Amino acid sequence: MEKLLPTPLGPSRRILLTGGLGEIGRGVALRLARDGHHITLVDLGAEAEGEATLDAWTTGDPAIRTRLAYRRADVTDPVGIGAVIDGLAGLEIAIANAGIVRAAPFLEIAAGDWDAHLATNLTGAFHTAQAAARRFVRDGTAGLLLFTSSWVAEIPWPEITAYTVSKAGLEMLARQAARELAVHGIRANLVAPGIVAAGMAKRQYETEPQYRARVDRVIPLGSLQSVASVAGAFSYLCSPDGDYLTGTTLLADGGASLHAAD
Repeated sequence: MEKLLPTPLGPSRRILLTGGLGEIGRGVALRLARDGHHITLVDLGAEAEGEATLDAWTTGDPAIRTRLAYRRADVTDPVGIGAVIDGLAGLEIAIANAGIVRAAPFLEIAAGDWDAHLATNLTGAFHTAQAAARRFVRDGTAGLLLFTSSWVAEIPWPEITAYTVSKAGLEMLARQAARELAVHGIRANLVAPGIVAAGMAKRQYETEPQYRARVDRVIPLGSLQSVASVAGAFSYLCSPDGDYLTGTTLLADGGASLHAAD
């Protein structure tokens, strides 16, 4: 008997993106919408707040706005994120992007901060990926799981141990998913950005001379990574050109991982 294969992804894909209201989430969502995909952004804000944010992002571009929607969910709550995923029509790609980073020297990391990093960055990604994979299997969809990792998943960087450990775990989570879910036609990949001009890294770079000097030594290409660059990596993996990749980390770090993080 001929094996029944899952339905392949079409050129215009329906995508879930957690951490959608952050700076990287915004860049990725707008790029994917411009690529012609339909994106449901998930974050912690109320739904009215999220929809208003999307309106503000797309003022003057109604075509892009029609490709964006918002749902509230906490990725650390498997029931909540599962309900959002189950309620989406025709889901084809899930991007586990929600994450936190709080800086502290190793000897000063608070137990609560350690737990929060693992709960959001790793366990939250697991809840998102598992719920999406179950949906793909149920629907017979050759779905795609994507994760926002980091170059520091492989390279220690001072004062963000909880973050680096959570990203290292994320790399194995994606590889395990890729290995076990391939039989269902489901793929799993990661984007590992470098030091991005967003969030805490941008603030530290602009306000802390010691941090800026360390960063300037580490990036061979000589500048912080733009959010647009990160979005471009996701655009590639969401496109048909990336459809034979699974278990792969797309390292887009400007060469930062070529240097010791000293």
